[in-house]
Amino acid sequence: QVQVVESGGGLVQAGGSLRLSCTASGLTFDDYAMGWFRQAPGKEREVVSCINWSGGMTYYADSVKGRFTISRENAKNTLYLQMNSLKPGDTAMYYCATSNYYNEAWEGYNYWGQGTQVTVSS
Repeated sequence: QVQVVESGGGLVQAGGSLRLSCTASGLTFDDYAMGWFRQAPGKEREVVSCINWSGGMTYYADSVKGRFTISRENAKNTLYLQMNSLKPGDTAMYYCATSNYYNEAWEGYNYWGQGTQVTVSS
């Protein structure tokens, strides 16, 4: 069956960096667009970034543009999110998900991981 597993979260001070990774198995990885989403307590899930199957198209939420970079390594079935200049407002559970087509709406994503917590202290 399909498994999506995120890693790399943790506690970091404001201004610091983290790199999240996501591996997907049980599917043909490069058939899928991929996305990163986040949800903070009491808030709705929101898109952070997404990438098409080849990595040639990317999307970033305005709140992370210029600070976060999404990338993928299809040979390793792995998606990354490099997060720099982190802010306390970035604190959330971060989720990785797959989609049959490139889009930025979380409703368009089918397989989800369990999430990895990112906490940014001020």
